[in-house]
Amino acid sequence: MYEDTFRSEEKLPQPDLEMRSVQYLYVDDGHYQFMDQESFEQISMTAKQLGDVVDYLREQTIYEVLNFSGRPIAVTPPLHMQFTVVSTPPGVRGDTAQGAAMKPATLDTGLVVQVPLFVDEGDLVKVDTRDGRYIERVSKK
Repeated sequence: MYEDTFRSEEKLPQPDLEMRSVQYLYVDDGHYQFMDQESFEQISMTAKQLGDVVDYLREQTIYEVLNFSGRPIAVTPPLHMQFTVVSTPPGVRGDTAQGAAMKPATLDTGLVVQVPLFVDEGDLVKVDTRDGRYIERVSKK
């Protein structure tokens, strides 16, 4: 462990941080490919680098990537995203007697969220990407 003391009048150098918009393209052999929206350079990241963001990756979607000294260190998905429910148990009338009327639902990316009983397989739902919380069912147009 390293400790250092600074006086209040001392200035620290600014870190070389930069936010860039990238578009998610595809996954190939465990490497997730993104394209920088300004330079059109392709960026490759592993699931370990992406962390929980892997559950929110959708092709052709724009994400924000934080670069430190030109290297990506964090990816931020859009605040709200829409997903299709691929599997969920049927909601049974009377299940609300226990309190919150929620059930697990697996989305098309593999993410599992708690949804209300009226949500069925094939429904489109909006999810808050900050905490993986169900927001609403989206009507199909």
